[in-house]
Amino acid sequence: MNIKRIGSVAAIAAVGALALSSCAANESSSTTSGSSSSASASSSSGTADLSSLSGTLNGIGSSAQATAQTTWTSGFQGQASGVTINYNPAGSGAGVTGFTAGSDDFAGSDIPLTTDQLKATFKSCAAGSSAIDIPDYISPIAIAYNVQGLSNLTLDASTIAKIFSGKITMWNDPAIAKLNSGASLPAAKINVVHRSDKSGTTANFTEYLAAAAPSDWTSAPSEAFPVQIGDAAQGTSGVAAALKSASDSITYIDNSGATGLSKAKLSIGGKVRAITAAGAAAVVGQAQQDSGRSANDLALTIPRTTTGANDWPIVLASNLVACQQYADPAKAKLIKAYFNYIISDAGQKASAAQAGSAPLSSELAAKDAKAIASIK
Repeated sequence: MNIKRIGSVAAIAAVGALALSSCAANESSSTTSGSSSSASASSSSGTADLSSLSGTLNGIGSSAQATAQTTWTSGFQGQASGVTINYNPAGSGAGVTGFTAGSDDFAGSDIPLTTDQLKATFKSCAAGSSAIDIPDYISPIAIAYNVQGLSNLTLDASTIAKIFSGKITMWNDPAIAKLNSGASLPAAKINVVHRSDKSGTTANFTEYLAAAAPSDWTSAPSEAFPVQIGDAAQGTSGVAAALKSASDSITYIDNSGATGLSKAKLSIGGKVRAITAAGAAAVVGQAQQDSGRSANDLALTIPRTTTGANDWPIVLASNLVACQQYADPAKAKLIKAYFNYIISDAGQKASAAQAGSAPLSSELAAKDAKAIASIK
C-alpha cells in the first residue's frame, strides 16, 4: 500500500471512488430522536410515478454516504428505469466545490454549508436562488485501530485528543493503560491515520474533540485535518485500507467503512459504551436547527457533550445539498423524486441495512419532506 505522508495528497481509493459512481449509475426548531421514518413520510415521497421519469442526475461529495448512495441509486433506478444517477464519493469538500461550480446537480456534505458559502453563485441554480441543506444520513464515526493482540480498547475524549494531536505517542502510555486495565498494550509507537482530503468526517471528528476535550485539542474544527502527524489517505475507503496495511495504527472513520475493523469503545464520565447507530441517532435527536437561515435550510448543530447512557457523540448527520430553485425545471423534478426516495421509509431502511446508518426520525423525515417539496 502506497500511503503518501502528510504534506502531500494521498490518492488512495480514487479509482475505487470512480468505479463506485459508475457502478451505481448503471445498477437497476429542534429535531427529536426516536422512531425511524414514518409511513406518512414514505407515502408523501412521490414514488408512485417514478416509472414516467427520465434524465440524468450527477452528484458528488461525502464518501461517508458512498454505500448509502449506491444503495439508494439501485433502489430508485429499480423504479425509475429511465433515470441515470451518477454519484462520485470524492469527499464533502469536493462536493461543495462541484455543486457550486455547476458541474454537479447535487452534493453530499457531512457538514452544512456555511453562511458564507451560501452567499456564492450556484451555477445550477436559478438567478438569485441559493442552496439548502437536507439531512439524509445519520452515522456514528468509529475510532478504529489495528494492534495485534488487542481486541478490546476503551478511550475517552481526552485520550483520543492527545493521540490525534501527537501528545500521546505510545500504545502503552499510562493514560491508555488506565482506561484498559489488564489489556495487552504493546510498547509500540502509535501510527495515526487521517484523511488527506477536505472531509466532513474530519470536520465532525474535530468538532467533537474541540467540544469534549478543549484542554487537549486546541485546533478549531476543520474539514482539513489540522495536525501534521502520521499518514494521510483519501476518502473513507482510503483510510480503511491504510489502517489495515499499517500495524499499531488508529484512525477515525465513518462506521459504514469500518466493517471488519476493530473499533474502540468510548468512556464518558466513567461509563463505557460501544458504537451503535442508535447512539448516534440519540445525539442527533438532540440537535438544534441553525438560526439565521431560510426555513427550508435544515442545517443542524449537533451537541457533542451529551452524557446519555448509550449516546455516541462522535457522529455525523450528512446532508443532501440542492438548489432552492434550479435553472432547469427538469432537474428539479428529478431531484425531488430522488431525494424523496432517499428519505422514505424504504430508502432509510435500505441504507441502514447496507451502511449501518440510523434511519431518520419521523420528525426529521417530515421536515425533510417539506423542504424537498419547496424545491422548484
